[in-house]
Amino acid sequence: MHFDKIQNFIEALIFASDKSITEEEIFQVLSEIMDEPLKIEEIREQIEGIGFKYKELDLAIELVHLNSGYQFLTKKNYHLVINHLQIQRSRKKLSQAALETLSIIAYKQPITKLELEQIRGVNCDYTVQKLLEKELISITGKADTVGKPLLYSTSNIFMDYFGINSTKDLPQINDLKSETNTIGEQTE
Repeated sequence: MHFDKIQNFIEALIFASDKSITEEEIFQVLSEIMDEPLKIEEIREQIEGIGFKYKELDLAIELVHLNSGYQFLTKKNYHLVINHLQIQRSRKKLSQAALETLSIIAYKQPITKLELEQIRGVNCDYTVQKLLEKELISITGKADTVGKPLLYSTSNIFMDYFGINSTKDLPQINDLKSETNTIGEQTE
């Protein structure tokens, strides 16, 4: 590896890292592949250079010193547009299992995972975790039963996602019954 490209390699390492990367981690990676000996001070200087480059170019991203390391983040000015992207991505289609689980939580909230699994008849660990990650449900406390299981309820994002103001706006169970689902002849 050529020394004149060291800044590009450091920039690539910071960009590729899914969390902040420390000077020591960069030093370890580059020391293993460098032809010439490297000093931590040289890495620090190159990181400063990368920071100045991103400030000068007036880009949407910046180099941020965070948690004893460095990470590229979007600038605060772009929070609104990034927030909308996250909302759009969270609105992506839910699986059938997620919809079933979410509807049970919406109608029976607050509800424990055990109660949820008894209604659905299957393990709901994965689905509940995904709904928590999408922030469609939240943990709202602990039940007063043995073991103090967590209670789950719908979140405000759930309301936004489905375009309702409260769970009172959900269709009532009686509204969902269809007369076409009857078997046999009806007699009065």
